Amino acid sequence: MNTPAWFQVENTDDIVTPALLLYPERIEKNIQLMVDMVGNVDRLRPHIKTHKTKEIIDLQMARGIQKFKCATIAEAELLGQCGAKDILLALQPVGANIGRFFELIAQFPNSTFSTIVDNAGIITTISEMASSKKITVPLFIDLNTGMNRTGAAPNQDTADLCQLISKNSNLIFRGIHAYDGHIRNTDIKDRKRVCDAAFDLVSDFKTTLEKKGITVATIVMGGSPTFPIHAQRKDVETSPGTTLLWDERYGTSFPDMKFFHAAVLLTRVISKPSSNVICLDLGHKSIAPEM
Repeated sequence: MNTPAWFQVENTDDIVTPALLLYPERIEKNIQLMVDMVGNVDRLRPHIKTHKTKEIIDLQMARGIQKFKCATIAEAELLGQCGAKDILLALQPVGANIGRFFELIAQFPNSTFSTIVDNAGIITTISEMASSKKITVPLFIDLNTGMNRTGAAPNQDTADLCQLISKNSNLIFRGIHAYDGHIRNTDIKDRKRVCDAAFDLVSDFKTTLEKKGITVATIVMGGSPTFPIHAQRKDVETSPGTTLLWDERYGTSFPDMKFFHAAVLLTRVISKPSSNVICLDLGHKSIAPEM
């Protein structure tokens, strides 16, 4: 006997395809699971880069979540429009995006915007612009703990950068940001072992800063695969994102995580060029590959 699908799609004739169909009641269940895992909404800083959707942000805010993380200026603007209180742009702004970042600060005065940095040049540029506008800007140091994509190594030179921020009257040193998206072990014990090793780098660096008299108020760390591990650390703000919609790949790769699939892709056959080939309207120009 076939198990009925958890989803239903109505009025398909009225839906333009390709379409991502969302199921709010399942998203709400996933939000509750996230809250239950950390025990306190203040320790959640969900990433919006996967869904980029106002309605999903609203559902989280209705549950009391006010801190968010994003990857682009456009996503930060969306969070400002939604009225989020604490918005972390987890992409070091360079060039014209520095000006756009300051425009968001002015446009949404009821939201606090912060960003990440990993070099003295950007720190100086942000400081000078903050001074010209007579405001202070919160910054996180971006640490590289093995992802090898962005961030500075947790060493003395990086500690000096943190001191540069903390002593600058135009800036506020908020703490440490470390993304460990490279940790994707299927077995939870293996994942925890690698995740703990990465966290030890952050913890040791935090101790180094505190010995210099630098207060580390916040550590923002982790993505969805390491979320269950960082959820146990009371001094870490966690940043899951895929947990909101979930997907087949994550469900298979991380069986310890019991989130609900909350989205369905609707597509149509647009051509049958041969007896064993069909063409769908679900191309890479229409939808992001993670969907």
